[in-house]
Amino acid sequence: MMYMIIMVLICITFLTLLEQKVLSYIQIRKGPNIVGFLGLIQPFSDAMKLFVKEMMFPIWSNFLIYYYSPIFSFMLSLILWLIFPFYFYCFSFNLMYLFLFSFMSLGVYFIMISGWSSNSTYALLGSLRSIAQTVSYEVCLIMVFLCFLIFTLSFNIMMFLNYQVLMSFIFLNLILSFIIFVIFLSETNRSPFDFAEGESELVSGFNIEYSSGGFALIFLAEYSMILLLSMIFCFMFIYNSFFYFIFFIKFMLLSYLFIWIRGSVPRYRYDKLMNLTWKIYLFISLLMMLMFMMLKLMFLI
Repeated sequence: MMYMIIMVLICITFLTLLEQKVLSYIQIRKGPNIVGFLGLIQPFSDAMKLFVKEMMFPIWSNFLIYYYSPIFSFMLSLILWLIFPFYFYCFSFNLMYLFLFSFMSLGVYFIMISGWSSNSTYALLGSLRSIAQTVSYEVCLIMVFLCFLIFTLSFNIMMFLNYQVLMSFIFLNLILSFIIFVIFLSETNRSPFDFAEGESELVSGFNIEYSSGGFALIFLAEYSMILLLSMIFCFMFIYNSFFYFIFFIKFMLLSYLFIWIRGSVPRYRYDKLMNLTWKIYLFISLLMMLMFMMLKLMFLI
C-alpha cells in the first residue's frame, strides 16, 4: 500500500511537469527548462517552495476547518486508489465501484467546506458552483455506469476486465464512453468545466485564500483524481490486458488528453453546462440504459 502511494505521488509530480510543458508548447513558448536536465527537477523545487513558505490565514476564517480541509481532501484522493485491481487480491473486494462512487461523492464536501471556512465571497461562490456541477454530473455518471453493470452484474472491477478479454467496452457503445469522459472532466473541475476556479469572475474560486501547503494539497488531490479517473476509464472501456505495457501507455495518453483539452478548449458557459447534463446527457443515458436492459433480457430469454 505504501509503495502504491509513493508511486502515485511520483506520477502526480511528473504530471504537473507534463502539464507545464504541454501548455507552454501549445502557447508557442518554452516551459520549465532551467532546473535540472530539461526542467525535470522543477516539480520538486515547486513542492519545496510551497511547503516551506509560511501559510497565511484569513483573520475571519474558521481556523481548524480551514486548515484541515485540504489535508482530508488529499487523503480521500489517495484512499480511492485502494480500488486498483491487483491480481493477487491484496485489496480487491466485490464492491469496488460502489466504494469508488461513495468516496467520490464525499470529495465535494471538502470543496464546500474549504470555500465556506475561508469566509470569502469568491471562495463561497466557487464552492457553490462546484457543488452544483459535481452533483449534477454524478447523476449521469451513475446512469452510464448502470448500463454496463447490467451486462456484468457485478461491482467488482475484475469482472469488467474479464468481460473485455476479447473486445473492449468502448466498441460496445462509443457514445457512452464519450459521455463518461466529459463527466470525468467535470468531476475534476478541469477545463472547459473549471467553473469552481473561474479566473475571470472568481479570481481563483474556492481556493483563493489558500497558500503554501494548503494550496499544494488541493492541487495534489486534483491531479491524483485525474490519474485515478484515467485509470478507471481504461479499465471500463479500453482494457485489453493488465500486464501488457500498452495499458500503461493508454493510461498516460488519457491523462495527457486532460491537459490537451485544457490548452485547446475555451471555458464553457455555466447555464450551458447544466443544460448539457440535465437535458442531453441524462436523457441519452436513460435511453441507453433501457436499451441495455432490453438486450440483456433478450440474451437471457
